[in-house]
Amino acid sequence: MKKVLIIGATGSLGTVVTEELKKQADVQLTLFARNTISLSQRNNVKVMQGDAMNYNDVKNAVAGQDIVYVNLAGNLEAMAENVIKAMAETDVKRIIAISSIGIYDTPLKSVLIPYRKLADIVEASDLDYTILRPDWFTSTNEVSYSITRKGQPETGSAISRKSIAAFIGTLVQNPTLHIKENLGISKP
Repeated sequence: MKKVLIIGATGSLGTVVTEELKKQADVQLTLFARNTISLSQRNNVKVMQGDAMNYNDVKNAVAGQDIVYVNLAGNLEAMAENVIKAMAETDVKRIIAISSIGIYDTPLKSVLIPYRKLADIVEASDLDYTILRPDWFTSTNEVSYSITRKGQPETGSAISRKSIAAFIGTLVQNPTLHIKENLGISKP
């Protein structure tokens, strides 16, 4: 049984990823969010209320997990530092983190600065990371994506949340896939 923590479980992408991972019989989910009213605790799903800005909340959620999936907005630098520190202190190694398309553009748009900081912090860690830089999200009911590696031109167009969730599901089923990689993901 793989224990997977979703930090930011109530976000528009986090909810779709949750539904994707619930389909995997060998996954035990922990859903972490500030407001847990919309989350239901069922078989193989645990709900934890907490704030990613509060280190103790993060550490309590991370302890005992196999994979941490980070899907946040806000002060991403501080939140990423909390997650990385908690993972180091609880000996959890595998992280999948959502950043954004365009974080390596010059000049960097101010709205993307927090996403760049998140990526830089995760890459500088000793963790087994996969950073995903998705194009803008759509609600399209399709799974169609292409991957670009850091340093390659970002190609494609807006991508469905369902496509991103499917790729994350693949990473959870194959935790050694795309270790230490920073990937763009978009619709081909």
